[in-house]
Amino acid sequence: MDQKTALNKIEGKEIIVLDVRSVGEFEEGHVPGAINIPHNQVEERLAELSQYQDKPVLVYCRSGRRAAMAETILTETGFKQLHHLQGDMIEWSKNNLPIEK
Repeated sequence: MDQKTALNKIEGKEIIVLDVRSVGEFEEGHVPGAINIPHNQVEERLAELSQYQDKPVLVYCRSGRRAAMAETILTETGFKQLHHLQGDMIEWSKNNLPIEK
């Protein structure tokens, strides 16, 4: 999903945002309203995410690799409305889009 569309959906509360970076990266700044579950904990924390299984979920990390890994796990466990934030956090920051701390 491109960044402008993502921002509109976030502001309209139409999408769940999942940040799969480390806790430290998340605390340094994240997309507003994001939930932080590091990519290497997604599988063990599926119970926390199950409530969003039938909702649109936007996944991102710093550059895309970890988000892709998380998306694979979520797809295999039944998530059907997954979206990857185009450009991830690198592009979000470069575009000076809102960041929450």
